This record gives sequence, structure tokens and C-alpha cells, in this order.
Amino acid sequence: MSLPYLHPYLGLSNGLNTLHAAGGGAGGIGGWVELGRTTLGGTSDNITVSSLSDKRYLMVLVDGQSSSGTRPNIRLNGDTGTNYSYRYSSNGGGDVTATSQAKAEVSNHAPSSIPQFNVIYMANYSSKEKLGISHNISQNTAGAGTAPSRTETVFKHAQTSNPVDEVTVYNDQAGDWASGAEVVVLGWDPADSHTNNFWEELASVELGSPGDNLSSGTFSAKKYLWVQVFTKNSGTNNHAIRFNGDSGTNYAYRRNLDGGSDSTEINGSNDASISMSSLGGFNLFANMFIINSASQEKLHISHTVFQNTAGASNAPRRREAVGKWTNTSNQITSILVYNNETGDYDTGSFIKVWGAN
Repeated sequence: MSLPYLHPYLGLSNGLNTLHAAGGGAGGIGGWVELGRTTLGGTSDNITVSSLSDKRYLMVLVDGQSSSGTRPNIRLNGDTGTNYSYRYSSNGGGDVTATSQAKAEVSNHAPSSIPQFNVIYMANYSSKEKLGISHNISQNTAGAGTAPSRTETVFKHAQTSNPVDEVTVYNDQAGDWASGAEVVVLGWDPADSHTNNFWEELASVELGSPGDNLSSGTFSAKKYLWVQVFTKNSGTNNHAIRFNGDSGTNYAYRRNLDGGSDSTEINGSNDASISMSSLGGFNLFANMFIINSASQEKLHISHTVFQNTAGASNAPRRREAVGKWTNTSNQITSILVYNNETGDYDTGSFIKVWGAN
């Protein structure tokens, strides 16, 4: 299961060329708009964002700060009836299903007080069941010596008479969400013509000649980051990531190739969660979301497609990953993707970064 590649300004993509066309920056027409947010001022089991405008598609960002044992679940429009069903996989394990539930579970990690981050997409057509895709990262024990955990969930709310006008992230465990925990709900609709887009373009760099470094340069610090990387690979390449030029052993990640078992890396001097050396001769496209709070470890969720051998007779390869950069003093303000193999990133390779507070 992978995140749909939705352009911050153009919504549902028509392909890679559309994704690469920036489409307006902060003043672009249409695109994802903030419908509402709730930031807790104290502890609570519920984080509810209400009075949402009717939009065809929703994106929900969950900053899951916890004061004690918590686990996030989704409820829509205040419905506590048994009208939800879901399917999830935790850390690359087999699928687990649940039907006729009073909520949709979007993390299956053991209840804890560690930070979590969710990115959730929902289709919100009023007369259809509401369908959702969630990706979750749980920090796990602080520090680069422990890899983060991940949960992938698809869910539905069997309600076919109204659009979603309220989203609640609620904790069904003994603890509470902490002060500062936050839920942001974004909406996109084909008819939108607003200019107050949530996602602001922070960096857009395209290689004009082959090279080993694909750098965003320095960009403005934002709490939420959305990063897209495309490399046209010439020869054998790797794709290692460093934030703010940090080459210390401050990275840990968990990743999965083609639905196989998860592998982990700890105490790394870079984050190679989007890379695969045996596929380094093929073009790569990666989509990544990062929660970028200065005082917290930086958690990210990424999905990568490798072209594989050209032609429709060869299926592409995929990677799903979560990672963390353990710096707790600074926000990310630059991203470097670099190659330490013998080939090059070819002309036309690019990195794009969007952000929002």
C-alpha cells in the first residue's frame, strides 16, 4: 500500500510531469487548503477538528505528542457506532482486519508516550462510503540506536448520507495526548479557486548537468515538510539523505522492498530509506512527509518507486519506509540526496520541497 502522489497545488496528479510542474507556489490557484486544526492546550483523549467545509478529498496530518500511553484512532462526524472497518499491517507483517468497529485504528504499536506522526488521505464523496489511507510512524525509543516503527492502514466509514465535517483522533488507551498534540485537516476540490494554499514551495532544484549531489539548498524552517525526489540514473547509484549536512551517526530507519520483510538500520551517518543499491541503475521517484519540530526527533514517512528495466513487460519495484533524524535542537532547513556509487544522477533529476506551519 502506498501513498497516492498528489501534487500540493494541482491535486490528483496526471503523472510525473504534472508533479514536477510546481504550479504556483504560495499564491497558486486551488490546491490543498487548511480547513481546520486543533492544537491541544492540555491533556485529552480526543483531538477534534470540526465545522469542516465540504471538499472532495481530505488530507489529515497528526502530530501525536503523548503524555502517557496512547494509540491513535479515527472517528468521523462524531459517529461512535460500529460503522468502521479497517485493514492494517504493522512493521511489514501480515494484514490484520477488523469489521463493525466503533473507530478506525491507524496505529497498532504498543501504547506508549513516544511521539507519532500520521499522514491520512480520505475520499469524501457525500453519497459514498468514506475511504481512507493512513501511514503512521512511531518514534520508538529515542536515539539513533533504535529504529522507528510503522503501521499502514486502509479504512472505511460506512456512512453514505453526508460529507465529513468533523475528524477526531482519539486515544483508546489509558494515557492522554499531551499539550501541543495537533491535528490539521486539509481539503482539495476540483472547483477550488482559492489562493491561500497550505503547502508553500520552499525549494525546487533541477540538475543542469550530471552529478552525485542533489541538494535543496537552504529553505525556510516549517513544521510540516513534503519532499519529492526524481533521479534519472546513469550507471549505478545510491540515494543517501542527510539533513542540514549532518554526517554524524544520528539516523535510523525501517524499510520494506516489494512487500517483503522489513529491514532496519540504526546509528547511520545518513538515511538510505529510499535507496536500493541493486536497483541503482534505474530511474527513481520518492515521496516523503516529515514532521519537523525543533525539539523533537524528525520523523518521516516515504514511498519510492524504482523504474526497473524499461518496458511494460517489467514491473516496477517499490519501497515503503519510515525514518528519524535524532537532532532535537534544530529544524530541517536543507536536504541533500547524494550518490556514493560509481554512476551519476543525470540532467533533469530534481528535488522539490514544500512546507507549512
